[in-house]
Amino acid sequence: QVQLVESGGGLVQPGGSLRLSCAASGFTWDYYTTGWFRQAPGKEREGVSSISNSDGNTYYADSVKGRFTISRDNAKNTVYLQMNSLKPEDTAVYYCATDTLEKIFSGTAAYWGKGTLVTVSS
Repeated sequence: QVQLVESGGGLVQPGGSLRLSCAASGFTWDYYTTGWFRQAPGKEREGVSSISNSDGNTYYADSVKGRFTISRDNAKNTVYLQMNSLKPEDTAVYYCATDTLEKIFSGTAAYWGKGTLVTVSS
């Protein structure tokens, strides 16, 4: 059974940092790509970043380039999202998902975590 568990969300002031974790189990890690998505209140879900579990190729949305860094620890089957220089507009529930690269990019991944809330506010 595939499980994805996010952690690391919380309240942070503008300009601050958080690191999100996505711990995965129940599937062959190397076959998939893991992505981070977010959904703010009243807005559609958007893709934030993704990383290939096998070769580490990464993608970032323009809105987070230069501020967020995605990484993985294959020994722990865990993907991280380091978020720096946070802005109020980064406030959202952040979800991780895993599937093939094509399904991650189309937002149709089969496996999703339950999300972790990030609030950026003074």
